[in-house]
Amino acid sequence: MVSNNVNKKQFSVVFVKFAVCFLLMGLAYRLFYSSFMQFPPIEVSDKGFVPEKTLQPPLESVNRTVDVTERSPQNGKCDLYIGDWVPDPTGPFYTNNTCYSIEAHQNCMRNGRLDTGYLYWRWKPRNCELPKFNPKRFLDMMRHKSVAFIGDSIMRNHVQSLLCILSQEEKSEEVYHDKQYKSRRWYFPTHDLNLSVVWSPFLVKADIFEDNNGVSTDIVQLHLDELDVWTRQFDNFDYVVIAGGKWYLKTAVYCENNTIVGCHNCAGKNITEVGFEYAYRKALNSTLKYITRSKHKAYALFRTTTPDHFENGEWNTGGYCNRTGPFKEGDIDIRDIDEIMRKIELDEFERALRISSEVGMTVKLFDTTFLSLLRPDGHPGVYRQFQPFAEGNRRTEVQNDCLHWCLPGPIDSWNDLMMETLVSS
Repeated sequence: MVSNNVNKKQFSVVFVKFAVCFLLMGLAYRLFYSSFMQFPPIEVSDKGFVPEKTLQPPLESVNRTVDVTERSPQNGKCDLYIGDWVPDPTGPFYTNNTCYSIEAHQNCMRNGRLDTGYLYWRWKPRNCELPKFNPKRFLDMMRHKSVAFIGDSIMRNHVQSLLCILSQEEKSEEVYHDKQYKSRRWYFPTHDLNLSVVWSPFLVKADIFEDNNGVSTDIVQLHLDELDVWTRQFDNFDYVVIAGGKWYLKTAVYCENNTIVGCHNCAGKNITEVGFEYAYRKALNSTLKYITRSKHKAYALFRTTTPDHFENGEWNTGGYCNRTGPFKEGDIDIRDIDEIMRKIELDEFERALRISSEVGMTVKLFDTTFLSLLRPDGHPGVYRQFQPFAEGNRRTEVQNDCLHWCLPGPIDSWNDLMMETLVSS
């Protein structure tokens, strides 16, 4: 009996020691993990841009770039556009103080946005890993090349994001801009790279009568049988990213052979209403035919529509976007208009793909619609303006921007996708 009692006491002591050891290990792990997951601070400044000569080096982080060989597709297949937004404690490549090319209405931090959670997410495809954009590798790949982004202000937004990331490796020189600074070109002298944005919101010839605030003095007139000025420059580009977009939802009159054939949303004009779908399909069809049948074989990425996130109204009727985190799949449905636009885009892309395969040209779908749909938190909102509530009056009516993206912001991930598409091709 004594021996049994001793054994029981020894077992109890060992068990207690083991339990204490296990608890201490768990506590240590919790402390380590919580320390590791602390987000690095992002500088929020209201002092404006830093002069170019004082730009700081890119933020330091562990494993910021991943070599393309580290991709691990399952079943040999990777769909870059099916995935989820996952936490990314490394944060963005740049801040508003380390990039010189952010336009004022996308500089959300400078304009007073205080929450920074929207900066700490990255897009992760479900079937493989998506490497972070590698600015050095991109510049090396594009040495002696010309890259163009053709489209509307969303395309310009994308270019600004790319410029911000690339500037952490090499600063560019602006070598051209039009009168309104909508079409621009930058040059990277070390790599002999030209990067252009070509303003063409309809892709076809358009007579537009509105100012930079969207105020119109007359109805847009589209010439659906005549492509826009971007075609005059097309032969100069080695790589092209091109897209239509929301401008087709504007009231417009459609012309072919200098004759009015219909309109969209033009009540009272005694013109046949044919809807924006007619014009959008015709414009994309002509655009993609031109690209795929051109003797100049540029590498083309065709981007799908970008949803907006206005709630309780539109941009001109009090709509706003004040969410601070991403949606998960199933939390939101695509709007009917965006679904219609995307269906037209996919139909026309499939036609173009058949032609491109016959003529030996590369045209890829850049399908950013659904990953963008899940990011209602990444828009400037009221912070498209500088310090909109500086006087403390939060009842002030301020126009929201729930279409474009803060810089830095979710649109930076588009560059991860773009580079992976180029590398995998």
